[in-house]
Amino acid sequence: MKSIFPIMLLVSMLIAGGTVSAEQVKGLNVTVTSADRQTQMMAMVLSIQTIKKHGKEINMVLCGSAGDLALKSTRTETFKPADKSPTMLLKALLKNGASVGICPLYLPNAGHSADELIEGISIAKPPVVAGKLLDSGYRSLTF
Repeated sequence: MKSIFPIMLLVSMLIAGGTVSAEQVKGLNVTVTSADRQTQMMAMVLSIQTIKKHGKEINMVLCGSAGDLALKSTRTETFKPADKSPTMLLKALLKNGASVGICPLYLPNAGHSADELIEGISIAKPPVVAGKLLDSGYRSLTF
């Protein structure tokens, strides 16, 4: 039994060393691709809670159909119980310091231009997004 103790200790140190506690988490990488407004709303709600209640960073990328949320012209319906819409919460995220980018494929393929984007939304840079996705200090969510 003595000889197994050092191995068990080493294994538990390796396992513990690979985990990140909630205090160590820098924030969330949130990728939104769904056209479903309720799904988009949940992405926004969780992101707002992450900033307001936990003081963590949000790095959001809007791709595909969800890219429409980044347009000034988009209006989305409100949802109960908050009586808020995905676009309302997206704007609140921006006001609270979230980093929001639009997939670089979206604008040219959807027939839109950068001047149509809500103020504060940038065109995502794939090397930066990939770096955040690989950073173990961030949790990644996809909607």
